[in-house]
Amino acid sequence: MTTIIQKEAIILAGGFGTRLQGVVNDVPKPMAPVNGRPFLTYVLDYLIEYKYNRVVLSVGYLHEKIEEYFGTQYKSLEIDYAVETEPLGTGGGIWFAMSKCHSDNVLVVNGDTLFKVDLSAFERFFTEKQSPLSIVLREVEDVSRYGSVLIGDNNLIVMFSEKESSEGSGLINGGVYLIDRSLFDKYPQPKKFSFEKDLMMKFYTKELFYGMPSDGYFIDIGIPKDYARAQQELPVL
Repeated sequence: MTTIIQKEAIILAGGFGTRLQGVVNDVPKPMAPVNGRPFLTYVLDYLIEYKYNRVVLSVGYLHEKIEEYFGTQYKSLEIDYAVETEPLGTGGGIWFAMSKCHSDNVLVVNGDTLFKVDLSAFERFFTEKQSPLSIVLREVEDVSRYGSVLIGDNNLIVMFSEKESSEGSGLINGGVYLIDRSLFDKYPQPKKFSFEKDLMMKFYTKELFYGMPSDGYFIDIGIPKDYARAQQELPVL
């Protein structure tokens, strides 16, 4: 069920970038310039490092800006687009983009976050667990911005906590998933839904979902402070 054959990924790149409006307001958040190039190029280069050869960009808001810049090819990556005519939420966006994928199992990452996970190790983890969903987790000092995830024996996810009820250090959902498309067939959802709240947090007690902690480099450019940090930390062309 969970053998990975094709190196295919979905990138969620449809965010409005509301919290960045004061800094970047004319492009979608993943296109925010970092050291002279769109942040999304850092995500794509990272996938190329791990021999991914095809991506589907889940886009909506100002999607034309992304398509004009990248077209259908970036270096060795073939690019396709899943264009939302209305916001579908993270779950609806993933499911719609999955319809344009050829593989049964697909990597999903965020277009406004760079989490430099060892993807080869994550692929082995996913295959060994024989589960429809594995998540990469990241330890942070303050989980209140994200919500927390608790794992038990054998890396099984035993609890999700909303950010409103989370504080202190702990593990967070790093927004990097390997998903078997059968998960959506088993738990059909409306066209618009949240992958985190309506699927993961709702069905983790019925399914075996696993979390793999990683201490890889992590940056989320969703707020001006971290967007400014990206300018200092990410390499210049």
